[in-house]
Amino acid sequence: MAVAAKSQEVEIEVWPENWPAFDLFSRLRTQWFVGFGGPTGLRYEAVYPLLDRMDLSTAEWAQMFSDLQVMEAAALQQISDDISADT
Repeated sequence: MAVAAKSQEVEIEVWPENWPAFDLFSRLRTQWFVGFGGPTGLRYEAVYPLLDRMDLSTAEWAQMFSDLQVMEAAALQQISDDISADT
């Protein structure tokens, strides 16, 4: 499945096996800690209930959380790069 990046005219393909993690990440779009310099990370107290409702095994839960952290780190890096480019 492909999704369009909001700030770019580029389609990004999401492989089927990555879709659940991408969907979770998308559902958390309003759950970021934000400081004076911009977002600093996801609010994990909002993450845990969503993960718990996914009916995952312990190993699947840990993998989903790890996948989410990878996307969180990539998003924070992109935001940092965008801010640096604007200054």
